[in-house]
Amino acid sequence: MIARCLDSISNVEFQHLNLSRGQYLYLYRICENPGIIPNQLAELIKVDRTTAARAISKLESDGFIVKQSALDNKKNKLLYPTEAGLEAWEFIRREGVHSDQVTLQGLTEEEIEIAVNLLRRMRHNIEVDWKFVKKGGRRPYMDQSER
Repeated sequence: MIARCLDSISNVEFQHLNLSRGQYLYLYRICENPGIIPNQLAELIKVDRTTAARAISKLESDGFIVKQSALDNKKNKLLYPTEAGLEAWEFIRREGVHSDQVTLQGLTEEEIEIAVNLLRRMRHNIEVDWKFVKKGGRRPYMDQSER
């Protein structure tokens, strides 16, 4: 629910940047990792390559990013932010800092550290299943009594 609330807020807050729903995630990661290739970006955001390709094309056509061929492998397209992309990223980054402050309001430093550590462990747990399912695996479901 927290992620959905923050995503909904972001989609409203970023409308003036002409970013379509969820595109800010892609732009943010490209700005953080200039020269990233699309497959790495898809893995980082946890989406399939087709979904990433659509978002990347839209960001490129809207002037937020450019693709450049890698020197060592012309098939690999490296993704870089444009000046417009960097300007949008700065606004997105500031909004993220504000959202973090609001979300963590009233928590002690110790509570924040505990929450971050727990979330990292939870993310690791689900990433194992995510990778397994993305490679065609099927998870074995069990009743609550089997846990």
